[in-house]
Parts: sequence; C-alpha cells; structure tokens
Amino acid sequence: MNEFGLKAKEASVASLGLKHVAAAYWNLSPAELVEETLLSGEGTLTDTGALAVDTLEFKGRSPKDRFVVCDAKTEHSVWWGDINIKFDPAKFDLLYDKVAAYLMGREVYVKDCYACADPNHRLNIRVVTELPWQNLFANNLFLRPSKEEILNFTPEWTIIAAPGFMAVAEKDGTRQHNFAILNFTKKIILIGGTAYTGEIKKGIFGVLNYILPHERNVLSMHCSANIGKEGDTAIFFGLSGTGKTTLSADPNRGLIGDDEHGWADNGIFNFEGGCYAKCVDLTKEKEPQIFDAIRFGTLLENIEFFEGTTTVDYANIKKTENTRAAYPLNFINNAVEPSLGGIPKNIFFLTADAFGVLPPISRLTVGQAMYHFISGYTAKVAGTEVGVTEPQTTFSACFGKAFLPLHPTKYAELLGKKLRENKVNVWLINTGWSGGAYGVGSRIKLKFTRAMITAALTGKLDNVEFETHPVFGLAMPKSCPEVPSEILNPRNTWADKDAYDAKANQLAAAFVKNFNQYADNASAEILAAAPRVAVGV
Repeated sequence: MNEFGLKAKEASVASLGLKHVAAAYWNLSPAELVEETLLSGEGTLTDTGALAVDTLEFKGRSPKDRFVVCDAKTEHSVWWGDINIKFDPAKFDLLYDKVAAYLMGREVYVKDCYACADPNHRLNIRVVTELPWQNLFANNLFLRPSKEEILNFTPEWTIIAAPGFMAVAEKDGTRQHNFAILNFTKKIILIGGTAYTGEIKKGIFGVLNYILPHERNVLSMHCSANIGKEGDTAIFFGLSGTGKTTLSADPNRGLIGDDEHGWADNGIFNFEGGCYAKCVDLTKEKEPQIFDAIRFGTLLENIEFFEGTTTVDYANIKKTENTRAAYPLNFINNAVEPSLGGIPKNIFFLTADAFGVLPPISRLTVGQAMYHFISGYTAKVAGTEVGVTEPQTTFSACFGKAFLPLHPTKYAELLGKKLRENKVNVWLINTGWSGGAYGVGSRIKLKFTRAMITAALTGKLDNVEFETHPVFGLAMPKSCPEVPSEILNPRNTWADKDAYDAKANQLAAAFVKNFNQYADNASAEILAAAPRVAVGV
C-alpha cells in the first residue's frame, strides 16, 4: 500500500481495515489539498483565493439519517427518540466493512487533528475522507497539532467519510442511502452517501456532548464566546436569526469561538479550531471579519458566482440558503489563541421574539436560566419559510436539540450547578420585536441591543432598579445607559395593552406546552420557573 505524507511511524490506514486503498495521503497542507481538488476538477478558486466546492445532493445535514449505535454503553444513557435513532451494532459492523470495500482501489486523505483547546479534555481525532476538500474542512474546523505531535499521534476517535458510498436501506438498516452513525464503544463516526461537511463537524460535537457531561462533569454548549480586555468571559446562546454571530463578534473583545464550547472547573474552552460561517447575503459592511476571512485556505460551499467571473455572489441562493465558509479561527483578526477563557461572568440567551412579548433585556434566576435553557426559544417570522404567514414559535432544547445525546435536563442541571457555584449573571435578550408583533411593531434597534449587552458586561445594570414581568416573572431593568427607558418594559410599547396581555398569555402557553415533554425529568426549581398562564385572558 502506498502511504504518503507526515504521520506517526506505525500509523497506517490498514489498521482501520482499509487495506487495499490505492493510496493514502497523510496530513497534506491546505495548499496541497486545494491543488488536489483543483486537479480533480472538483473545485474552483474564487478571486479572493478561497476554494469553492459543491456538496452535491445534500446542502445541509440530514437529521433523520443520524444514528447512534445502541449497545451496553449507550442503551441506558442516551436520550433515544427522533434525535438519537438506535442503530444495531451488528448492522454497523457490516456497513463499516462495506464502506471499507468501497474504498478499495481509491485514494483517501487522512488528517490528524483534535478537538478541545483545553489540554485536560483534548480529544485526538483521525479523519479519513474520500475527497481532498473534505480533508481541508477537517483541517480548518478542528484544532491542528504541531509536526512533532503528528509524529507521535495516537487517535482516540476516527471519522470515515465516504460520500460516494450509497447504502441500501433495506439491507443496511439505514433510512435511505445516506447516513451518519456514531459508535461510542468503537469510537468511530461513519459517514456515507453525503458530502456535506457539517456532518463531520456535528458528529464530533455529538461525541463531546456525550463524553464531557456524562463522563467528566464538563458542560458542553452550543454557543459563541468572547473575552474582554480585563479577562472577563461572556457566552452567547441563540438559534439562527437571533444575532448570535453579530453580537458576539465585538471588535472590543477577543473571539474565543463562534459555535461550540465546554465549561470545565477552570473556565471555558473552544471545541474547534475554526469557524463554519453562513454566507447568505454576506457583505464587508455587515460582517467584515467573516468577509475578510474568505481567502486562500478557506473552503466555500454551494455558492454561486457573478456570471463570467470568479467573484462570489453571496445574495444568490440558487443552490441553497445554507451557503457556508469554513476557515481557521486565526483568519479572524481578534481571535484568541489558545481558545480559552475563564469562568464566564455573563451569559446571554438570545431570542428573536416575533410576538413582541419578551423584554429587550431581563435578568434570570438560576431556575429561570435552566428553564429557558431547556426551552431554547425563538420565533420564525412570516416569509422566512414557505407557508409561514405569521410568527411561529421555535423551541430547540439547550439551543441545540439536534446534537444532544443526553436528555436536555442533564445539561440544564449541570448549567444550574455551575451558575450557583460561580454566581454568574444570566440575561435573556430579545433581539426581535417591540410595540406589537411582527407586521405591527418594529424590530428592536441593533444599537440598543448592543448598548444593553455592553451595560450588562460592564456592570452598569448591577445597581439599577428592576421590575418583574407579570407573566414570565423576568426581572426587567427600569433604566439602561443609552437605551430609552420606555422600551425596557415591552407592555409599555404596545398601544393596545389588552392585546399585549393576550399575546403574552398566548406565548406563555406555548412555552408550557413545549416544556411538557421534559417535565417528568425536571426538578421542582426548574418547573417553578415556568411562565404563569392566565385563564380567560
């Protein structure tokens, strides 16, 4: 077997059962992986030097085709259901052998990398891919070992990604021809039938969401994080459209990471070594850091060019709205390396409440923080999806339900424990509507949201007077620097107060209904933080 590149002396893909591949290319540089992609005709260089590729059939993850092997290790610990779908261990072994047979006679690319910037929780990963640009993705998104570390590298987990292999559902135990399967006993992630690289990234996120809370008492989080000049760390949770990327990308603060973090006894740490940023409607004016990061070494997925050029048209979503850029964290000019921070002083839950009910900023008790963490609320507005004609509630447990191998209350209880031990401020920030629901009211101005977050970060809300929201029980400041006081209590911004009360009750009922699915596992403290639904309003 021909194996080329930098690797540990004894390392070989034969140890993974890949004994008859045509060649294995180990730890190629980004430039070499770009060259391999261009030579194969699978990519194009943009005018900024980034490599643009098409992920073909799948332009996003396929949650219904994500499985977890159910065995002695996972049977009684994993939260089984439509998020974690059981897969038979024997079927996994057979499918693994089929993928190995498929890769016979083909070239493969191997990247040694790791997750978790905290050396106490480092997870060594070996990524074997069919395509060179998948390996570039792994290089960009995971943490990159030194040459000396590679020469002594021992992987704990292995990812094998073969997009050209198509499963036969009725024989292989899958739902259709594509799959992403986590095997916690064998420490393997097996991916086939899809070239979408997000399956690689989120596969390891799922692994860490199991290992860290379940085995190490470390809270895993789907969030962004930054750090101030005085060393104060802040965390931002929020679903798509809430402003998480925009609000955490503060030029006056260092970026620890934009998506996945752990919270250990000594502080927080980034899981990743890069960013996987959405590119739809990207401009230098709106997102200068992301725009400038798209250069040689960056992988662009599913974008379109202006006709006759290699200039990216970020507004063109002909292929998908989920256009992406994958680049190393150090492509961001204010990135912190290593990606570590202390115990957070402030945590922000971001929601774009299209009903105009929630206050623009409120302070949460520990019980409320756990309740809203499990709820993971935001709202879709009319026009964002086909058939959405009025605001719709969206709940995603722990702001990342799709990636949770454990029951959401496990993460919430661990969050509550850390909040109590460290006296952390938790804030609920509504980046959505005020003065009425979407279509009547107006979106809260970004400059006001930024001012409120700055006030919280700098302690300027520590000694102001607060009032309590009558339905949600949230503590709302009566004043905030550089923010009009009249917008701080959302009821005051509505012309029709009765209409506000009715809408607040409607949203509270939606919260309670959503939470019913978790109530049996929730503590009395969490249950007591539910909003009060009035009868007959």
